[in-house]
Amino acid sequence: MTSSKGFLFPRSASGGSSILPAPPWHYSGELLTVEYRTDPSAIAALLPEPLALVPDDEDPGAVAMIFADWQSCGDDLSELDDPVRSQYKEAFIIVRCRYQGRIFSRCVYIWVDKDFAMVRGHFQGYPKKLGSIWMTRPVTIGKAGPRLAPGGRFAGTVGHYDRRIVDIRITLREQSATNGFVNGHAMIHSRYMPSIAADGTDSLDELVTMQGLDVELGQAWKGDAEIWFGDSPVDEIARLRPIEVLGGYYRTVGTTFLGGALLNEHHV
Repeated sequence: MTSSKGFLFPRSASGGSSILPAPPWHYSGELLTVEYRTDPSAIAALLPEPLALVPDDEDPGAVAMIFADWQSCGDDLSELDDPVRSQYKEAFIIVRCRYQGRIFSRCVYIWVDKDFAMVRGHFQGYPKKLGSIWMTRPVTIGKAGPRLAPGGRFAGTVGHYDRRIVDIRITLREQSATNGFVNGHAMIHSRYMPSIAADGTDSLDELVTMQGLDVELGQAWKGDAEIWFGDSPVDEIARLRPIEVLGGYYRTVGTTFLGGALLNEHHV
């Protein structure tokens, strides 16, 4: 009997069937971001112990709704010769929290349109669901898209189980030094898997952190923004509806994921 190989399932004799190659994973993409404020208690309700809200002077109600159009690949770049395995879109909601006196960014909801990206997110601790994500792309010629210039109009939408649940609109005004502040920290995630006994315990329960390596950033743009959340029987994002919209951003980014670090493991 031969041993099974592969970074993740399905493992096989050669390892070639794994839904993911082993890291490092390289990412290049475009981001649309809308930052806003919501009721801090709505964020606190999403933070499991031992995480806590950031202090009042750190804007505890701040949220970022981010859309991303990615191309990703493993270290051998083989996905680039088979683009259906490298291209995907996702949309995610980021808040900030405290752990042991340090501020982290945390993804509380996220939708993605490819299975490999969803499973990769589950490995990392992102709570990914499959959805339909669309976002405006900039153009450099013609009239069928916005330019990266004052007045450029961008939009993003999320659909889940045949319901539109997110709409954003951004109109660029000027170049910016950043693409916001909410998603500006190392990420902190929860990785868990319920026990096969289905008795309310977890076989895996970890608090982990990660951040990108070899980060490259394009010129950021900022502008005015609008955001709308729809109601859904299976998505609770309406509880994070905005009280005040802070602004919108566009930026291109590149980064590499090589692994994370375990912060806390809960032994059951």
